[in-house]
Amino acid sequence: LAKMGSIGGREIIMAVLAMGALLSWIFLKDQVQATTVALAAICMMVITKVVSWDDVVGYKGAWNVLAWFATLVTLADGLNKTGFLKWFAQSISGSMQGLSPTATMVGLVVVFFLSHYMFASVTAHVAAMLPVMLAAAMSVPNMNVPLMSMLLCSTLGIMGVITPYGTGPSPIYYGSGYIKGRDFWILGAVFGLVYLGAFLLIGFPWNLARA
Repeated sequence: LAKMGSIGGREIIMAVLAMGALLSWIFLKDQVQATTVALAAICMMVITKVVSWDDVVGYKGAWNVLAWFATLVTLADGLNKTGFLKWFAQSISGSMQGLSPTATMVGLVVVFFLSHYMFASVTAHVAAMLPVMLAAAMSVPNMNVPLMSMLLCSTLGIMGVITPYGTGPSPIYYGSGYIKGRDFWILGAVFGLVYLGAFLLIGFPWNLARA
C-alpha cells in the first residue's frame, strides 16, 4: 500500500461511480434497466479518465462474452416467444401420461434438467418450463405436486455446469480461456450426469421419504 501511494482523485471517482451503480441497481431497478446503469457507469469512467478507451476495448474476453452470450439469450427468448419451448414441454409431458406418480416425477426431473441446454438463463428456464411441467404433474392421479415442484426447483442449482452459457457466471468462466470449448462441453456433460445421477439416487429418495 505504501508503494501504491495515497488515494487519488481517480480512486475516489471510481468509488462514487461504483456506489452509484450499486444503489441504482437496488433502488431504481424498476425505472432503469441494469444494463443501462452499467453502460452509463462505464461511460462516466472513460469521461472522467478513470480508465482509458484503450483499456475498455482491450478487454477481449469481456467483449467476447458480451457478443455470444447476448446472442444466446436472444435466441432462447425467440424460442420462447415463437411457442417452441411450450410445444416441446407439452409434447414431452404428454408422452408421460399413464405412468405412475414416481415414474412421472423422475421423467419430468430428467427432462427439466436436460432442457437447460436450450436456455442461457435460469430465470428464463423457470419461466418457460416450470409451469408446463407442473401442469403435466397435476394431470397425474395421486401426484404430490408440492414435492414435484420442490424436486424441479432443486435441480436449478446443479444444471448451470452443463453449458458455457447456462448461468450468468458461466460465460465468465468460459471466457477466461482456462477450459477450451470442446472440453467445456464434455466436462459439462460428465459432471451434469454425475450431479443428476446423485440427485436421483440420493436426493430424490430422501425427499420422497420426507414427503
